[in-house]
Amino acid sequence: MEKITRGHHGSLSLDMVQDNISKLKQLFPELITEDASGAKIDVDVLKELVGNQVIDGDKERYNFTWHGKAAARRLAQTPSTGTLRPCKEESKDWDTTQNLFIEGDNLEVLKLLQKSYHKKVKMIYIDPPYNTGKDFIYKDNFKDNIANYKKITGQLDDEGNPLKTNSETSGRYHTNWLNMMYSRLKMARNLLADDGVIFISIDFRESSNLRSIMDEIFGEDNFIFDVSVVNNLKGRNDREGIATCHEQLLIYSKPDYIPRGLSLTDDKINEYKERDENGEPFQWRDLRKRGGADTRKERPKMYIPIYINPETGDASLEHSPTYSVEVFPKKSNGDDGCWRWGNEKIKENISLIKGIRAKGKSHWNISYKIYLFSDGEQRRFTPKSIWLGSKYSTDSGTKALAKTFPGISSKEFTPKPIGLMQDIIDQSTEDGDIILDFFSGTGTSFIGCLYQNALEGICRPFISIQMPEPITSGVTTLDSNVTSISDLAKERIRRIGNELIVNNENLDVGFKVFKLDSSNIKPWDADFENLEQMILGADDSLKEGRSAEDVLYEILLKYGLDLTLPIEEHILAGKTVHNIGNGALMICLDDEITLVVVNAIGELKKELQPEVMRVVFKDAGFADPVVKTNAIQVLKQFGIDDVKSI
Repeated sequence: MEKITRGHHGSLSLDMVQDNISKLKQLFPELITEDASGAKIDVDVLKELVGNQVIDGDKERYNFTWHGKAAARRLAQTPSTGTLRPCKEESKDWDTTQNLFIEGDNLEVLKLLQKSYHKKVKMIYIDPPYNTGKDFIYKDNFKDNIANYKKITGQLDDEGNPLKTNSETSGRYHTNWLNMMYSRLKMARNLLADDGVIFISIDFRESSNLRSIMDEIFGEDNFIFDVSVVNNLKGRNDREGIATCHEQLLIYSKPDYIPRGLSLTDDKINEYKERDENGEPFQWRDLRKRGGADTRKERPKMYIPIYINPETGDASLEHSPTYSVEVFPKKSNGDDGCWRWGNEKIKENISLIKGIRAKGKSHWNISYKIYLFSDGEQRRFTPKSIWLGSKYSTDSGTKALAKTFPGISSKEFTPKPIGLMQDIIDQSTEDGDIILDFFSGTGTSFIGCLYQNALEGICRPFISIQMPEPITSGVTTLDSNVTSISDLAKERIRRIGNELIVNNENLDVGFKVFKLDSSNIKPWDADFENLEQMILGADDSLKEGRSAEDVLYEILLKYGLDLTLPIEEHILAGKTVHNIGNGALMICLDDEITLVVVNAIGELKKELQPEVMRVVFKDAGFADPVVKTNAIQVLKQFGIDDVKSI
C-alpha cells in the first residue's frame, strides 16, 4: 500500500520547481536529463531549441533587481512544510458556508492553497503594509518559515523573530519591502484564473517599485490601469510642500479578463427618463464624437452625411424627398468633426437614430437611443481613472469600523472604505466567482463582499488570509477573546453578517476558520511527493494531539480539493468513513480496521457509483498486517485502485 508521508523535505504543498520542470518536460522532453540527484535541464539543448539570439546573457540590460531578489524567488518555489488545521469553534455556519478565514503567514498559506485553488480565483484584492518606516514588515525565513511564523506569533518562545518596523534610515528600506512582496505575488498569480484580475492599494513610497514587480510577474501587457483614489480631499500634510489627498490602485489581469463595469447609481438610472412604444426606459445621447480623436482628419471614415425627415426626425443614410435634410458632424465652431460610429454601425442602428432641431437655431443635432436594459441586463458604466466621493474616503472606513466597535482607536486601525471594496468587487466579479484577500486586516474586503452579495442577491465565495498580529492598544469595546487583528476581523464579520442576514435569509455570511500549523504527519525519510514509493511501517505516523479532522483537511490539501467541499460521514461496521465529493475520496482514520470495514467501503462505491474512488487509511489503523495487505486486493475487486495510507 502506498503511503502518504510528510517526506524528508516536509513538502506538503505544490513543489513549484518540480511543477515547472514537469511543464517543460511536456513541451520539450529533450530538455530534461536525469542523474542520481534527479531531473536536470540541459541548457545546451535549450539554446538549440530556441536559438542563441534569444538567450539573454548580457548583464547590461534593462532589469529591475535588488539585494535578496533571488532568495525571494527561491522562497516562492520552496514547498510549505505546514498545513491548515480546522477551527470549528471560531467558525460561523461551518457546515454550509463557502467562505474561508485562514489565520497564518500569508506566504505559507498561499503555498498550501496552490493545489486546491490553482487558477480558480477570479479576483484578488490586497492592501499590503505601506512602506512608511513605521508599519510592520513580515520577516521571512528561507530555511523554515513555519518555525519563523510560530516565533512571530509567540507559539514557541519570546526569543523568536518578531514583526519589526522597517526604518527609513535602514539601508535595506526598499529591499525589505520588495522581498516581502515578491514571493507573495508570485504565489498569488498561480491562484488567479485565466480571466482573473488583481487590485492592489498602494501609496507613493513604493508605487513605482510595485509597478516594476507586477510588470515582471504579470507582464506589462496585462497592466490595466493605475487608478487614483481620492481618500482625503482635505489632504494630509505628510509631504514637504504637498498635501497628499489620494492613494493609488494598481490593476493587473490575466489575458482573458473582461471588465464588467460598475452598476448604475440611482442618479444615473434616473437619467433614463424617456419611454419607447413598449414602455422601455431610454435616454438620448449625442452621436457626434466629443473629446479625443473627434475630427474629420483623425476619423475620415466617420465623417459621412445622415439624412433627416424634417417632419418626424427619422434618419436614413440615403437622400430622398422624404429624407431631405443633410446633416454632417460639425463642431460648434464650424470645424469638421466625426460621428461616434462608422457607416456600417449607423446602418445597423438607424432605427435608434433621430434628428433633433437645435432650439432657436437652423441646424440639426443627431442623437441615438441608449436603453437602460439590454437583453434583460441593466446597463453598466465604465469607471473613470480618478475615483472621487465620500464612499472612498478614509473617514468612511474608520467610521464604519467604529460603528461596529464604538470607541475603537482610529490611530491603530485605518481600514479601507467598504464602498471602495464594493466597487472593486462589482466591476470584476459575478455570481460564484471566488475572491481572495491575503492582507485582509480588519476584514473590510470580506465585508464589502457580503454587502455586494446582499445587494445583488448572489454568492461570491471569499477567502480571507490574515496574520494574527497582536493588538497593542486602543480597543476598549471588545471581549477578552479578541487579542489579535485576525480575532478583530472575525468578530467584525460575525457582527456585520448577523445584521445582513435579517433581511437576506439566503445570504452566506459564514466562514470556515483554519489556522496555519506544522504538518500533522511526522517526518519520514521518503519523499512526500513520490506517491509511487511504498514505505511500510507499523508505527503511528501522526503527531500527538492531532485530531482525525486535522488530518482530514491535510489530505484534502494534498489531493488539491476545495476546503469547503461538503463532507459526509458514514458509519461502516462501527468505523467512521468520511465521504468527500460523493465518493470521489473516502477517508477512514479510525483504529482497528478490519476487512469487514474494507468490504463496506467497496459496497458503498457500488451505491454511490463515482467515476473514480480514492481511499485513504491511517497506516497504523489496521487491525493487523494481514488486513493491511489484503485491503488492497479487496478494494481492487470493487474497482478501487488508488489506495493510500497516511
